[in-house]
Amino acid sequence: MNLVELVSPQHTAVLTMEMQEAVIGREALLPALAERADACGLRDTVGRVCGAARVAGARVVHCTVETRPDGAGFRANTKIFGLTAKLRREHGSTPTDVGQPGAALVPELGVDERDIVVPRMHGMTPFTSTSLDQILRNLDVRTVVATGVSVNLGVIGMSLSAVDLGYQVVLVRDAVTGVPAEYADAVIENSLSYITTVVDADELLDAWHLDERPAHT
Repeated sequence: MNLVELVSPQHTAVLTMEMQEAVIGREALLPALAERADACGLRDTVGRVCGAARVAGARVVHCTVETRPDGAGFRANTKIFGLTAKLRREHGSTPTDVGQPGAALVPELGVDERDIVVPRMHGMTPFTSTSLDQILRNLDVRTVVATGVSVNLGVIGMSLSAVDLGYQVVLVRDAVTGVPAEYADAVIENSLSYITTVVDADELLDAWHLDERPAHT
């Protein structure tokens, strides 16, 4: 199957992973990840992909983390979740609590009413114990386009879950990132490339017969 067939808009959804202020914005729990996202222009690139998907007729689905203000339903069973629990103990809330500015999607995504947001309040990946899989199946989605953060954890988990559930996965290399950058590149090359079709944003837009490359000056 060639790329044009693989990302046929009527059967494709772009998934954004934790493109939120609390993850890659001013409220970032892991500043190094936010700095890397800024350095590689991640927010703008994911925004381009989302905008192109809407024009082409593919669905955009935002996979977010949104915790309850009282922390119910969340368990600190990993080191990174322990950092979140520490914030709640010290400050009475966390940046990803529902209603907090950090829970918001970054503005570069240009969210509109056609987009779907699928939040989770626990765990590391967006498919486990959420409605994401059923929503995609009800939309007749067969291919998911993976974007967002991070290649260290969330993106690789999202991709593995999608493959296990029978989806084709297209990974947009310049629309994902991790830390350090060299590690993220190694994960893409040595792990994700075996379970996904790796492209860059321009290749994806070409497959959708769109040209939204920034003008050269």
